[in-house]
Amino acid sequence: MQKITFPLQGHPHVELNQLLKLCGLCDSGGAGKQLVAEGHVRVDGKPESRKTCKITVGQKVSLGDVQITVIAE
Repeated sequence: MQKITFPLQGHPHVELNQLLKLCGLCDSGGAGKQLVAEGHVRVDGKPESRKTCKITVGQKVSLGDVQITVIAE
């Protein structure tokens, strides 16, 4: 499994579709929304269907064999 750490850099949250884009797992926010809509994305081990749900510090997002951990800095 590939692990990525994503720093929020002072922001309170990042939208799920934007997180996928910023981590390079898709080309655009729209493509991120499509991945979520198709049921490929999990947040904290559970399937997530809200395309723009707010991901905060400590949450883990997975897509295939990639896991993103969101940190404060």
